Amino acid sequence: MKLRIGLIGLGDQWQSMHRPALRMLGDRFDVRAIYCNVSKLAESAVSEFQADPVDGYQALVTRDDIDAVLVLENSWLRFHPATAACRAGKAVYWASDLDFDPIRDRDFKSCVQDSGVAFMAGLPRRFAPATLRLKELIATHLGPPRLIFCHKRLCLEDAPLKRRDQITRRGVEGNLGDDSKVDPEEVRARLTRTELMQLIDWCCYVVGERPVSVTSANHSPEEAADYQALSMLFEDAGSAQSGRGQVPGGSRTSASNGSSMESRRRTPERRGVTAQVSCGSYIPAQWQEAIGFRPPAAMQVCCENGVAFVDLPGTLVWFDDAGRHQEFLEGESPVGEKMLGQFHRAVTSLVRNLSGLEDAFNAAAILKAARESLREGRRMDLRELP
Repeated sequence: MKLRIGLIGLGDQWQSMHRPALRMLGDRFDVRAIYCNVSKLAESAVSEFQADPVDGYQALVTRDDIDAVLVLENSWLRFHPATAACRAGKAVYWASDLDFDPIRDRDFKSCVQDSGVAFMAGLPRRFAPATLRLKELIATHLGPPRLIFCHKRLCLEDAPLKRRDQITRRGVEGNLGDDSKVDPEEVRARLTRTELMQLIDWCCYVVGERPVSVTSANHSPEEAADYQALSMLFEDAGSAQSGRGQVPGGSRTSASNGSSMESRRRTPERRGVTAQVSCGSYIPAQWQEAIGFRPPAAMQVCCENGVAFVDLPGTLVWFDDAGRHQEFLEGESPVGEKMLGQFHRAVTSLVRNLSGLEDAFNAAAILKAARESLREGRRMDLRELP
């Protein structure tokens, strides 16, 4: 089935990700209409895809020849285009800002849930070839993860000028505001929150479950701190499964008690999974050479039977008893194609899947709990989160 789609905004990743993906997936997507504030970019896309230029997102989502909408740009409009699309019964691919607030934005979440349409949030780290290969290795060679480390060096130069302007106009709390009155520190705070949410979701995806608690530490108490770190604790799935087969109280039978005690002496006690995530803009933007000097691996995973180092999108180095293994996965399908292919399956499937929306709000709730941990100076229990 070929989906008739409309594009709302042509953001920072249009040329590098979404445009090539739509060209390669021409047998699945038919671009019918495009709404974009940048006239030159809109004219080029309209000519390339033989689509109709549209003056507003409301006119686009109400067209009868549109099945789904791709929101590809961060802007001061926030959720209005996606909300209008949901009310018009159009599926939504959300590649805009992921800086959700679990309380302030719950009306938007309810609107998507009540609409009955497919919704997919763009989480590119999940679809990177190195991430998918890491999941395979965890299942086959490396064993369950025990420790995960993610660090991202960030500065305002990581965001193109267009995106920075859009974030500035939107304001730190998502409200419209005067450009001249927005502190650059607020822009840094928003960029850091968005990056941390992506890293949190990435860790949850690799582990395969939600954390049970989180604690946080910043270089300074302000939200726009130049370094923010948090530690998430996940329950151990292996221990939970083995515990289900035991009688409460710790013993099964007197005959097996001795063997179980002996096995516990030989096997290290399992303590679950700890994921440490950090994001910092502590190196000034003018020190470009220092920012790129010896960057840490995007993700380091210590497992029961080995350790892996991931560099996105397609480099994976892992070690086990046999030694070092290095894999270059650049020949795999690009991330943009994988994501849009998944969106096509979500729209055409008879089973509705809102996991992307749930996962994005889950990451937002964890980050919000981490900020509360910083203010209160204690570990926050996440098991009571909705």
